[in-house]
Amino acid sequence: MNEKGNGGARHTLSLLTREKAEITGVVEVESFDEETVVLKTDCGEMTVEGRGLHVGTLDIERGVVVLDGRVNAVYYTDVAPKRQGLRAKLFG
Repeated sequence: MNEKGNGGARHTLSLLTREKAEITGVVEVESFDEETVVLKTDCGEMTVEGRGLHVGTLDIERGVVVLDGRVNAVYYTDVAPKRQGLRAKLFG
């Protein structure tokens, strides 16, 4: 899966037999344990759910994360924009 995110940066997800995921375009690792990994990517917040998940490679400078373990689900959450008050809309 290739997708162009904000600012033209590249985000990719490569999944091999549901046991190894290579993810690029990673900006931040928000949390991880053996069942859930939450990443901030160029395309929004990404959650990987599974069993026995381990972070094999973590290179935030290059934006690369490699996960090992059984992947059951991958989904994205778009962060809702902050609501602005009338003053911010008029003068902001």
